[in-house]
Amino acid sequence: MNRKKFISLLGLSSLNFFNAKAMYNSNTSPEIFYFKDDGKIPNSRYPLLIFHDAFTKTGSDASGFYEKEFAKNNWTNSWVNGVYPFHHYHSTSHEVLGIYSGSALLHLGGENGKQLTVKAGDVIVIPAGVGHKKISSDDAFGVVGAYPDGRSWDLLRGELGERPKADENIAAIPFPSTAPLNVEGGLHKFWRK
Repeated sequence: MNRKKFISLLGLSSLNFFNAKAMYNSNTSPEIFYFKDDGKIPNSRYPLLIFHDAFTKTGSDASGFYEKEFAKNNWTNSWVNGVYPFHHYHSTSHEVLGIYSGSALLHLGGENGKQLTVKAGDVIVIPAGVGHKKISSDDAFGVVGAYPDGRSWDLLRGELGERPKADENIAAIPFPSTAPLNVEGGLHKFWRK
């Protein structure tokens, strides 16, 4: 008897622990984006990574799942909300965004960056200094954010007087000890020290 039929006969087919592997797509390769310093938004020498369809568990009840998955990899200090509708960046931490429901058009990398659509299941790894903002979204759009080692984050908008202190902060951030997703090679595969 095959596993699926056996589990069905036991009446356990709807339990999540039998589908845990199906909730994470470990074979996904990220889209990679480099953004240059535009004078306001510093961006980063590390690329922004978008793992499309990283999670198969999506929907309005999936935020807790995303928080737990990131926490397993020590990306904590999480929140559930949206993305600010203005260009901003963080100088004290890298950030991961997990889109657990809906979709949005984001502007990444500051004014000279790129507009990209993200949807439920996508995970975005944003290096410290990289600008991001929400342009538009559907009503279902939901995001979980988290930070490596639970680091505290700041909110900078590329205004006069932020730099060079922001640049000093970014340079002092330790390389994350883990990636927010279980990808082969971790962040070292995509972010060269």
